[in-house]
Amino acid sequence: MKLTERALAGWQRVYAMSFASLYPMYVAKAEKKGRTKAEVDQVIRWLTGYTQKGIDGQIAKKTSLQAFFEKAPKLNPARKQITGVICGYRVEEIEEPLMQDIRYLDKLIDELAKGRPMEKVLRA
Repeated sequence: MKLTERALAGWQRVYAMSFASLYPMYVAKAEKKGRTKAEVDQVIRWLTGYTQKGIDGQIAKKTSLQAFFEKAPKLNPARKQITGVICGYRVEEIEEPLMQDIRYLDKLIDELAKGRPMEKVLRA
């Protein structure tokens, strides 16, 4: 995926968004499809290595998405198995590592909301 100046400007806006502002949307999307907040949290913990207390702390601090991923204790190496299209982009083709990690989370939440079994969402 080629990075244009316009795309970079858009990405900078995304990076500056607070994780706390997106988290309720992730939960609402999952719950609307019969999944739970606990499952959303499990997905986030799997991807980032945060504990539940760590996730709650990042929400309370209103940490930016950029800081949320940069401070992640241990990004799961199995995240590279996540493939598919999210927001019109193939996640495996995104060259910017931070944007790719953000889109991995989006893709996992989508899979969860679509009813995919948790062991498949978590690439078990």
